[in-house]
Amino acid sequence: MDRIQWDVMDGRFVPNITFGPDVIAANRKRVGIGFEAHLMVEDPDPMLPRWVEAGCQIVIVHAEACRHLHRTLSLIRNLGARAGVALNPATPLDAVVNVLDVTDLLLVMTVNPGFGGQRYLSSMETKIAEARDEIDRRGLDIELEVDGGIGAATIAGAAAAGATVFCAGSALFTGAETMAERTAALRAAATERLVMQ
Repeated sequence: MDRIQWDVMDGRFVPNITFGPDVIAANRKRVGIGFEAHLMVEDPDPMLPRWVEAGCQIVIVHAEACRHLHRTLSLIRNLGARAGVALNPATPLDAVVNVLDVTDLLLVMTVNPGFGGQRYLSSMETKIAEARDEIDRRGLDIELEVDGGIGAATIAGAAAAGATVFCAGSALFTGAETMAERTAALRAAATERLVMQ
């Protein structure tokens, strides 16, 4: 199922600054698919209600940015949204194994966050596979998402490692094809790899 990921950046956790919840809220009534907010921000807790009020069904925080991660994820769920947690490339899976019981989505970053158009870090496929094994071993209902450098040449590797949700940015905006055609090609490449397993 398609959805839009809003990359929210504060200029501190990552160098870039993007937008706030009012921009997302202004777009909510114009778009029929789901929204997720990827909060690349320090101390996300005070603003969590605003992202849910803006229309985000999923709110993703970074393990590296939360002082009390279990509390933050529980708060997102208490607000009526699905709780996601993201891991930067240098952060091991161990950082989140004790909060997976309050997690609806695990996002493995396949680039260092903050800038679009970066090269996919294939070394993260090991972490994706470890996450898939942990989720399956525990019988958890958690989406495993990847974000960063996802395109025609990389999506199959991420799918083979166990990812089931793929966040594409630059790949959707480059080339002669329409965005719908590029989306369909990415979906086909990921689906083909998933079916082969």
